[in-house]
Amino acid sequence: MTSYMSIITETAELAEFCGRAATFPYITVDTEFIREKTYWPRLCLIQVGTPDEALAIDALADDIDLEPLFGLLADQSVLKVFHAARQDVEIFVNLCGKVPTPLFDTQIAAMVCGYGDSVGYERLVRDIAKKSIDKTMRFTDWSKRPLEKKQIDYALGDVTHLRKIYDRLAKRLDDTGRADWLSEEMDILTDTATYLIAPEDAWKRLKTRSRKPRYLANVRALAAWREVTAQNNDVPRNRVLKDESLTEIAAHAPKSADELMGLRAIKRDRVGNDRARELICVLDKVRAMRNDEFPEPPAEGPDKSDNGPAMELLKVLLKLKCDSHKVAQKLIASSNDIGAIAADDNADVRALSGWRRDVFGEDALRLKRGELALTADGSRIKLIETTSGPAT
Repeated sequence: MTSYMSIITETAELAEFCGRAATFPYITVDTEFIREKTYWPRLCLIQVGTPDEALAIDALADDIDLEPLFGLLADQSVLKVFHAARQDVEIFVNLCGKVPTPLFDTQIAAMVCGYGDSVGYERLVRDIAKKSIDKTMRFTDWSKRPLEKKQIDYALGDVTHLRKIYDRLAKRLDDTGRADWLSEEMDILTDTATYLIAPEDAWKRLKTRSRKPRYLANVRALAAWREVTAQNNDVPRNRVLKDESLTEIAAHAPKSADELMGLRAIKRDRVGNDRARELICVLDKVRAMRNDEFPEPPAEGPDKSDNGPAMELLKVLLKLKCDSHKVAQKLIASSNDIGAIAADDNADVRALSGWRRDVFGEDALRLKRGELALTADGSRIKLIETTSGPAT
């Protein structure tokens, strides 16, 4: 095996490397970026590994065009292996409009293979690659040039160790017949819509104070304005207007800039006069809307007031089942899913379909019907049939 450890700063070098990488069945990929002061992540470095080499690509170099890399990431004959891929993929979607496919996320694969919820890369490196990670470069400024050798070596570790992690997890998935379990999660990660937020939908991410349609219309309009403003100025949303200020403006619906500037949250947010006038224009447009143009309130969650005991039993069952099958609870059901199942046998949750129903959902319904029971055997919790002996 030949080993290359260097940084690419020119397009010709990048094209040559991508040509070599395209001959392998998979590549490992990671990125370094900064985002504290911008809306869009600023890509600084891309690390790519093959079974034979690992290279860092300087995304900030003057003489580099990333088009050869984008071609490699779109090559359907080459699997792209990431760990916790979502932020990395978001960068590539923003830069070239496409999700790197096919895709394999080792964090999700590890959850399927029993490593717990949202397992970190450091643990997989320790457990599978039998290596340790030098943490001294974790908070480095990747935008500063020139990069030091120790920075590059640290960055390349994120794709060199990933080879062994991928090999081990892929084999375990094959051995356990769980490759299909992973593919469902990859469908979400490879959907471009996962990474694109339409301004008119930005309000759905906020914690709203009321379900009143006019209030929600204000929130929707203000959130859309903030999203567009943040994008156009390439600044974080909260640099434009904090969530607390947005929802307070929506609740009070001031009719003048002076009235808006008198709100408590706005005083703390340091909103200027020009921006205050923009916000009043946004609210004026909502005031001119018809009632049938207001958004529908979000669906209310299940009523948990009478389902507390059932939910607690279902949570115990979920842990029991996930421990038994060595799969992360997060992949099977959320707390809201548990509440929905407790309230409705036909709840529209993933835990009641596909492989999740086989692992947990079916027995969850049987537990609700009294066909199964949970019992203690010393320090262990066991699931038993209430009529015909131990459950399988």
